[in-house]
Amino acid sequence: MAGLPHYKVAMDPALVRLGSMITNRYKYFRWTRRTAGITVMYVFVVPSIIGYLGYKTDGLWDLRAKRRGDIISER
Repeated sequence: MAGLPHYKVAMDPALVRLGSMITNRYKYFRWTRRTAGITVMYVFVVPSIIGYLGYKTDGLWDLRAKRRGDIISER
């Protein structure tokens, strides 16, 4: 196509630093009380809550073949 090449764009130094930080994050990671707490939350607490809610609501609602005016709850 005619015109200037569009691939020549000046890189923003802040974006270059951000990309470098993201690619090298594993080199500078340390286990602290905060990172351990966050890890425990996402590995144990959140799946436990989701599992508990799934267990408690299993079979509670039957959404197949419902028509207007039918109740959702089976209990």
